Amino acid sequence: MASVAASSPLSFAASFLKIKAFPLSPRFFPIRTLRCSVSCSSSSEPIEFDISFAPPKPKPSSTRGGATPQQLFIPWIVRGDDGTLKLQSQPPARLIHNLAIDATTQNPKKKDKPKKKQPQATSSSATASSSASSPASHLELKPKLSKAARRFYNENFKEPPQRLSKVLAAAGVASRRTSEELIFDGKVTVNGILCNTPQTRVDPSRDIIYVNGNRIPKKLPPKVYFALNKPKGYICSSGEKEIKSVISLFDEYMASWDKRNPGTPKPRLFTVGRLDVATTGLIVVTNDGDFAQKLSHPSSSLPKEYITTVVGDIHKRHLMAISEGTIVEGVHCVPDSVELMPKQHDIPRARLRIVVHEGRNHEVRELVKNAGLEVHSLKRVRIGGFRLPSDLGLGKHVELKQSELKAMGWKN
Repeated sequence: MASVAASSPLSFAASFLKIKAFPLSPRFFPIRTLRCSVSCSSSSEPIEFDISFAPPKPKPSSTRGGATPQQLFIPWIVRGDDGTLKLQSQPPARLIHNLAIDATTQNPKKKDKPKKKQPQATSSSATASSSASSPASHLELKPKLSKAARRFYNENFKEPPQRLSKVLAAAGVASRRTSEELIFDGKVTVNGILCNTPQTRVDPSRDIIYVNGNRIPKKLPPKVYFALNKPKGYICSSGEKEIKSVISLFDEYMASWDKRNPGTPKPRLFTVGRLDVATTGLIVVTNDGDFAQKLSHPSSSLPKEYITTVVGDIHKRHLMAISEGTIVEGVHCVPDSVELMPKQHDIPRARLRIVVHEGRNHEVRELVKNAGLEVHSLKRVRIGGFRLPSDLGLGKHVELKQSELKAMGWKN
């Protein structure tokens, strides 16, 4: 921009003008006004005038030399409380407040990082090669797989094929023994072929299995474990003809199974071991056959604690007779411990605490009977390291945790 101030208006051609001015150089760059003279051929007197230059545009300066950078001025036209417009150098306070709210409420999108495919090497050679490639690999932790990766592994890499009778029992068709009878009777087909061998290896997720014309589901029910406080008068049998069965105490739980586990087949429950109809207390209910066999087999030597209420008084000779043991099912059974419990005001009868590990049929009753005593009531309160919860009422059940299963000696 330039502003020209002359003494009088002139109108002449550019070819007749002769302008004399000082040359510009970097030294004289700070000069803002330049004095010039114009001479015309028609007039002898030159015309002098001044030329004013606009200030140069500010250049961005760096802070290395210590100079402070110039701040860019942005005008904001704001309407005040009185309705008049005014000019200010800072943005309105309401705009800053709204920007702060938007910054806190909006979640920034995370950048998708490319995932590296890591093969699952299970062999020792793959482990050795990975450790040899990186010297500090033994200090690195194994990468955690995502839920999608674990789900893909569980759906595509199943357990090895299992026996047909075991698959039928796990699917809830019947017990393992009854399933073997169904196979022998020719009521089971595998992939359209009649199968008469219970030991046939099958995979329910791939093989098509029919029992009495009904196909068993591809997905087996999950394994469940319960601790039940068995009341008196119930037998440990899952037969449909039995009226007072321990399994009938789970009718309400099974009725709400589809609502809690949609798309999952119902488990077939059975008891681990047995308690006679007059015995109360702790009994485990599950659908895991391997778990039931492990706990109920005498070779597990799992201690079981009973509280026995007897008729009459108990003397030292009775305790000695019980400690010596007796013959049960052709085997001499000796209890782990026998203890006379202190009397209580609400329980007038004498009580004994007896711990056994054989777990044979009517073992505790035979020990007390062999000592010359009569059993009034019998209650089991402990299996292994798991004790019957004191707040668990008769006929009620509670689902067992993994730590409680380990306390019973089960290692899955």
